[in-house]
Amino acid sequence: MELNTISISDGITMGTPGMRASLVSREIIADSIELVVDAHAFDALVVISGCDKTIPAAIMALARTNVPGLMLYSGSIAPGHFHGQDVSILEVFEGIGAHAVGKMSDADLLELENQASPGAGACGGQFTANTMGMAGEFLGISPAASSMVPAEDDKKGTVAHQAGELVMDVLRRGVRPRDILTRQALENAIAGVASSGGSTNAVLHLLAIARETGVELELEDFDRISERTPLLCDLKPGYRFLATDLYAAGGVPVLAQRLSEAGLLHRDAMTVTGKTIGEHADEAVETPGQQVIHALDDPLKENGGIAILRGNLAPDGCVVKLSGHERRKAVGPARVFDGEEACMQAVLAGQITPGDIVVIRNEGPAGGPGMREMLAVTAAINGEGLGRASPCSPTAGSPGRRTDSWPGTLRPRRRAAARSPRCRTATRSPSTSTRGS
Repeated sequence: MELNTISISDGITMGTPGMRASLVSREIIADSIELVVDAHAFDALVVISGCDKTIPAAIMALARTNVPGLMLYSGSIAPGHFHGQDVSILEVFEGIGAHAVGKMSDADLLELENQASPGAGACGGQFTANTMGMAGEFLGISPAASSMVPAEDDKKGTVAHQAGELVMDVLRRGVRPRDILTRQALENAIAGVASSGGSTNAVLHLLAIARETGVELELEDFDRISERTPLLCDLKPGYRFLATDLYAAGGVPVLAQRLSEAGLLHRDAMTVTGKTIGEHADEAVETPGQQVIHALDDPLKENGGIAILRGNLAPDGCVVKLSGHERRKAVGPARVFDGEEACMQAVLAGQITPGDIVVIRNEGPAGGPGMREMLAVTAAINGEGLGRASPCSPTAGSPGRRTDSWPGTLRPRRRAAARSPRCRTATRSPSTSTRGS
């Protein structure tokens, strides 16, 4: 039997009130899969995921129902081509900012928009979808070497057919998702996210998956693992390559091999194939001369791409993306906005200046509601050339495509005691500049 569920397009809803539905849809998707599986008493299932929230929802549903099964990720879109460069949807959002300050013409922006997404598949960088697709392999719930096969690649049909054969083997072996989604598997996934410069949204999603499995996982685990894990993947956002390039380089097994060689992989963690992830790492086939996955002695950074911070605005922690920049500190006047729209209006009007600390409040699970991702506004800031000069701290979801260096997904200690309302826009007098941490 083939049955469908809902999905929300983050790309279409980004920058609109519709984005409030995105994170909520994760729960609805997981609930709907659970309902269908329980109602029809399925013996096994293959859950096919696509963009963003469908991926964690698929894994959550597998863990919740604990019916023998696996997740098959539909894969990345091919790159677009603009003025001789490979581009993705990220460049379109950045183009909006560049256009607003006269750095891009109407014609060029339209051409970029028309060229950036040439076909089917999830957004092309190491954004949320490809991050979580990779995490599925590191968790062992997706077949090895399956997640990075692009959506329209000739091999995708073969991968899908093999997934159908594999699920029957999983059923015969009596292996259930919670046998695979262990503490070791979750730590492997965190290491994969950290070493690939993946989306900080993985923190939200892996915590939710852990909750479904009954495994205790805390923010500190992400910080601990990322701190010891080198950043190895030269992927957008922040660096050069797209998911299709990672596939051409040898895919997730090559990265797993690197982590295994560094002693950072729980090699004995079982996968849905019946082999351990260590065995799959040993079988990796690396493309000679590839430049996407760096050697252990030549990391992009000594530490992984995410970190957990705490401070007066987020006493219970917040997530920061470290890949793509070097800065660890910024001091400047706060520019505080009540909601994304107010901030976007200021950005497009050229009212953000180098050194401003942009704070977008009232966009969290309570104030939003829904934790909208802030890609439209953060990318516009980058497009104006202010990304390195104007750190942005949304109190909402942190978009997987962001390249700026500052926190998203702030966690106030209590809903009623959120700290961001205490933050106020600074006056321009140096003696009265407001600074937050």
